[in-house]
Amino acid sequence: MFFASDNSGPVNPKIMQRVIEANTGYAMPYGNDDIMADVRANIRATFEAPDAAVYLVSTGTAANSLALACYTQPWQTIFCAQYSHIEEDECNAPEFYAGGAKLTLIPTANKMTPDALAAAIARRPGGNVHMAQAGAVSITQVTEFGSVHTLEELRALTAVAKAANLPVHLDGARFANALVALGCTPAEMTWKSGVDVVSFGGTKNGCMAVEAVIFFDPAKAWEFELRRKRGAHLFSKHRYLSAQMAGYLADDLWQDMARSANAACARLTAGLLANGAEMIHTPDANMIFTRFPRAVHQKLQAAGAKYYVLNGDAANGPADEMLAARLVCDWSMTDALVDQFLTHF
Repeated sequence: MFFASDNSGPVNPKIMQRVIEANTGYAMPYGNDDIMADVRANIRATFEAPDAAVYLVSTGTAANSLALACYTQPWQTIFCAQYSHIEEDECNAPEFYAGGAKLTLIPTANKMTPDALAAAIARRPGGNVHMAQAGAVSITQVTEFGSVHTLEELRALTAVAKAANLPVHLDGARFANALVALGCTPAEMTWKSGVDVVSFGGTKNGCMAVEAVIFFDPAKAWEFELRRKRGAHLFSKHRYLSAQMAGYLADDLWQDMARSANAACARLTAGLLANGAEMIHTPDANMIFTRFPRAVHQKLQAAGAKYYVLNGDAANGPADEMLAARLVCDWSMTDALVDQFLTHF
């Protein structure tokens, strides 16, 4: 009963097998391996983007930060949701890799809205040497609160950005979960909706440690290569990153795992609601923000279900006080484990 994070789940055996198979003989280093050539072609085909520049790094922080740095000068600002991942969870790495560019936080309870984004951009009209200049826009998909921007919502946000001549970055650490929730294609959720660069996540969805950075305009390719090397994120034995991504993409395994995670989340959501829990945000993908009484938290923890994020003190306070929690399902979560958790309500 482990719902702390999809980072905590195991690597899919099919992906692990690809890494083992890659661990024979010799291969060219630094991304020049034959597996990477196949990965690049596969991603281009998957995203319907034959000219896209495709790179692999080992962490989501590196993917987001290096991608944004390619579109942001040190004197500029990156517009993002108040609770975006680049604000909440990356220890100023985007600012560091962009040479000191700041983040401008768009007030929101969950999803960034076009009106709020437009208002924030309007406050940075440019031309004033005393102010940070407008840089890039970053959208988190799935959001940090488990909701998914619809294609219409994405396009409304990118339209605001394009009207101001700003590039758009999509933080897709949970890209697969959002995609299967929407039932769309990768192209529809990215460049066809106005996205310039995407961090295509693998680690949270069954890989060991790999994320792809995809530039739909290859003009940024050389700059990214330089920034990746300078930032110490160019792997020498790159074939082990390539092997993970090759296994991830093969036979649409990445989408199958996301469907499993989302289905487990839907089962858990239904069970929680049936037992009186409240939903704080709409759980569109594989992440739930909910409230239920302290007494239930105590029962769960006594039964060994300690591995989820709890906001509050489970031990002390009124038994009926509602305490908020975050529960995340990964690709390996089973119906039996979900049902076991629910039996303690």
